[in-house]
Amino acid sequence: MLGVRFKHILSLKNLNQPLTQAHASFVPCIPTSIPMRKLLETEQKALEINLDPLIYGTFAEIGAGQEVARYFFQVGAAAGTIAKTMSAYDKVYSDHIYGPEPSGRYVCESRLYKMLDHEYELMNTRLRQERPECSFFVFADTIAAINYSKTIAGDGWLGIRFQLTPEGEPNDLVLHVRMLDNDNKLQQQAIGILGVNLLYACYRHNDDPEELLESLIDSLRGRVKIDMVRLTGPDFEHVDNRLLSLYLIKHGLSDVAMFGPDGRNLQASEFLYKKDVCVVRGSFRPPTLVNMDMLKSGYQQFRNEPDVDAKKTYLLTEITLSNLKLDGELDEKDFLDRAVMLNALGQTVIISNCEEHAQLINYLADYRINKIGLVLGVQFLLELVNRKYYENMDGRLLAAFGELFTKNVKIYVYPAMQEGSEELMTAQNTPVPEGAKFLYRHLIDNQQIADIEGYDPDILHIFSKEVLSLVRSGNAGFEMMVPVKVASLIKEKFLFGFPYEQKEFEY
Repeated sequence: MLGVRFKHILSLKNLNQPLTQAHASFVPCIPTSIPMRKLLETEQKALEINLDPLIYGTFAEIGAGQEVARYFFQVGAAAGTIAKTMSAYDKVYSDHIYGPEPSGRYVCESRLYKMLDHEYELMNTRLRQERPECSFFVFADTIAAINYSKTIAGDGWLGIRFQLTPEGEPNDLVLHVRMLDNDNKLQQQAIGILGVNLLYACYRHNDDPEELLESLIDSLRGRVKIDMVRLTGPDFEHVDNRLLSLYLIKHGLSDVAMFGPDGRNLQASEFLYKKDVCVVRGSFRPPTLVNMDMLKSGYQQFRNEPDVDAKKTYLLTEITLSNLKLDGELDEKDFLDRAVMLNALGQTVIISNCEEHAQLINYLADYRINKIGLVLGVQFLLELVNRKYYENMDGRLLAAFGELFTKNVKIYVYPAMQEGSEELMTAQNTPVPEGAKFLYRHLIDNQQIADIEGYDPDILHIFSKEVLSLVRSGNAGFEMMVPVKVASLIKEKFLFGFPYEQKEFEY
């Protein structure tokens, strides 16, 4: 992996003062883990990039304004960095440059990639011979900032195509941002800061993807959420992008992140808009026959609902951050083991920090989801009801349940055999607290909580903890409790602690 070539030491007390020779001294790369990164202001980052003669590129911005390029112009020495800035606001004009959008939406992933493709090709064909020593970049964004009537919350796509060496092939870092400021000017400012952070991170933190992501919200914490990031290219072939989704949640950049069956990170607006969505929450450690039956039967019951369009439904599997923490620590390999399994089974995966389902529901609501089905094991349901009850015994119980059970949400409950007993626990006989029984009964009678009907009773004796114990001991028998593909991958790739001789692990 190529590291950073050089870093500038800046000792500017006032960025409006004239630049002196001392301000531009070059020193060898300083490790990015030291606190210095957190101390850099946006203007300092922009100036440091401007002062690097080896970084040169284009800014193309649509929507909020030329907020990112403005930072590089304002700090001075921009001629050393900027080849061109442009902003094609008119849709017809923009279409003549980048081509039309069949969807009619201009704040979208495909628009961003068209901008990167077009502008990078121009950079390469027009300036490569004139600037053979430079590493080229193209920064692009397409933004819908909050409007006057507040009907648009504010979101957008930002990306950079960049070389780490002049002779190298380019890499792409693309992200989706949700803006939280309730003012147009503040959102424009936030986009400017985020764009500077993005460009700086690509050239100063490219040797540490986790720190690269964390640095994106320098000076922005609480003002933006980044719910999708994708880092690709020849210099990042070793990076598993599913881990980037995990880092977004781990460092609080977002509460929700997603990736598809191919391991490619996704953003909800690109595939869930106006769909009916079924979400199955579980540990999937490992995915057992019970997990797969819960997915199949719960999803089928959801699709059979009279107010659900079966042709426009989407199934998601969800793992929460708390479920990924083992003894309080986040185990990245354990996460990847689960991700590999679910992807191999064709599942789209959500990683969330949404202990409360209401958080996930609110996130999905922004994409005009019609109906939401939540498929839970009965033990998950009992924990949910208990938590709602004991945390809201001061009179807020009705409001607490109302946050979750909105009119477009229905919970489907998968039964379980109680350990050490032959009794089957269902939504009907779950031992909810006495004080919550009236509300709980109302939800069942109103068909907002329903038992799953088409489950397989012959596999309810399978418990994930027992399967995991068998896997780790290497004992035969677990193969009969998991899908064939899961058993094969566990043994082939030594997942979930399956015993193996010392070998280098590869996914």
